Amino acid sequence: MRRYLLFLMLSLASACQSPPTLPPLPSWQSPEGREHRDLGMIRDLGTGQALNPQQLIARLAGAPRVLVGEQHDNPDHHALQLWLLQALSDQRPQGSLLLEMLTPDQQGRVDQVQRGLQSGRYPADLPVALAWQNGWDWALYGPIMRFALAQPYPVLSANLSKEEIGAIYHQRPVLSGTQSTRETVRAQLLAQVRESHCGMLPEDALPAMLAVQQQRDRRMAHRVMEAPAPALLFAGSYHVRKDLGIPLHMADLSSPERPVVLLLAQVGNEVEPGSADYVWYTAALPDQDYCAQMRPPS
Repeated sequence: MRRYLLFLMLSLASACQSPPTLPPLPSWQSPEGREHRDLGMIRDLGTGQALNPQQLIARLAGAPRVLVGEQHDNPDHHALQLWLLQALSDQRPQGSLLLEMLTPDQQGRVDQVQRGLQSGRYPADLPVALAWQNGWDWALYGPIMRFALAQPYPVLSANLSKEEIGAIYHQRPVLSGTQSTRETVRAQLLAQVRESHCGMLPEDALPAMLAVQQQRDRRMAHRVMEAPAPALLFAGSYHVRKDLGIPLHMADLSSPERPVVLLLAQVGNEVEPGSADYVWYTAALPDQDYCAQMRPPS
């Protein structure tokens, strides 16, 4: 009898220590890289250790500020973002969700819609109610917004308004701090701005575009620092990178916290160890020449 009771106690203890169940992982949607050896790989970039989803969630759940970098047009990145939001919410109460895709002038609409949903009122046209911007594909972001707006934590804007961007472009503010203003940082960001505009911007316009990029990062840093914790931000990968983006601005703003950075990356893209804490490799979209339509006909 005592042996049975000991077995029962050990079984109960083991059950209590077993990790909580995670939501099912989404299926890959992008067509490329299905046979790639890194597909689905999660790696700790500091140690090189491979992690499973359970281990990643356990680490992220203990962080007060988590930044998730995406490729905007990859559907797998948005499916994983929704999964991360659901999985983390199951581990501890979520404090807030911040989105690069929302601007300050949308915040009132977001708050109103969220209050309405909590009272059982669902808008007839959710994107219209949110004044959702056409540049962000609603088919990709809609599932995240529908889930997050139904939760008790706030959904917060993280970006600049169009008016603020225009003012920065015409009169570049001085950026304070020693981390985000390093020449190596500015040079890499300038090269990225040049490449993202297909090399077609006049050289004298590049400093203003760089200022807009860095002021976006500075705004996101402010918003992440002020947001109720645990805070989760979804933004483009360059914005969240530890070596180029928001973490440098948080350091320049004397944040006592270092955010944890997870990059979602397509297989075949090399992610440098210093750019993030973790990388999760996803299926890939076919290579496209996004600049082709901008080039004048030959």
